[in-house]
Amino acid sequence: MTSPASPLPAALLTVAAVARRLGVAPATLRTWDRRYGLGPSEHATGAHRRYGPSDVARLETMRRLTRAGVSPAEAARVASAATPEQMEGAAESQPARGTGGRVIAMPSGSRAARGLARAAMALDATTATEVIKDELRRRGVVSTWEQVVVPVLEGVGRRWAATGEGVEVEHLLSECLVAAVHTELLPVRAPTNPRPVFLAAAEEEQHTLPLYALAAALAERQIAALVLGARLPRGALADAVRRSGPAAVFVWSQVPATGDPDQLAAVPAQRPAPRLVVGGPGWHSTPAGTVRADDLAHAVEIISEAVGA
Repeated sequence: MTSPASPLPAALLTVAAVARRLGVAPATLRTWDRRYGLGPSEHATGAHRRYGPSDVARLETMRRLTRAGVSPAEAARVASAATPEQMEGAAESQPARGTGGRVIAMPSGSRAARGLARAAMALDATTATEVIKDELRRRGVVSTWEQVVVPVLEGVGRRWAATGEGVEVEHLLSECLVAAVHTELLPVRAPTNPRPVFLAAAEEEQHTLPLYALAAALAERQIAALVLGARLPRGALADAVRRSGPAAVFVWSQVPATGDPDQLAAVPAQRPAPRLVVGGPGWHSTPAGTVRADDLAHAVEIISEAVGA
């Protein structure tokens, strides 16, 4: 009679393997081990220490909490004390804590916004992109933009006004948002709009982040939009409209210096005429027949109506 088979031992992972799994640098894991005791507990004679399943679970909890805005010290305390069941839900239940030093003031915004602000100030593009992607999946585009991204951008703007610092943080946030929406939502594989939608920045306007947010929000409705980018000359916009006959044209102006209404008059009249929509605080006036979008959700509704979605 044969004896029952012994259970297979749990897989043990190297530092490099766990780092790849969590999306962090190996140096980060060594720091967490040295500072907080979240290191590998398994050891074989003549071999390096390896991470077991419980070690990895605690590190995953640590990673989720820091992404959600919890300070590393507090996240490590929770991860060290948590049971497996508690580790599963820890990211939703723990409060965010400040870290002091170089931070973005956040008088409003969600816990995820504080986590995004922390990653952005650290110039941690990997974490910032993952926070945005997680929120896009959980909240959708409009809520992620309004409750997570915009509060951080406003905080960066206040910091720049007060100190002259933070331009690199805004640029990093822009790149992370663009990367996240392209991964999660763009391009639209089977668009419902037969006529295109154009999204452009006004002449001399360099802010394009709202255009990508709008493209992503439209993509959630399976509406494909073409982002024509920053500082689009009025003649180039007119040529694009003539060639393609779009259903809607959206033009963004961030500052009054770029909100010249004459550039909108250059959009050629066609049949059927495109819906001309503007957004942003830079517009001081607009030609007759132009629709002003109050916010991202309003722009989505206007353009959805224009394409018949």
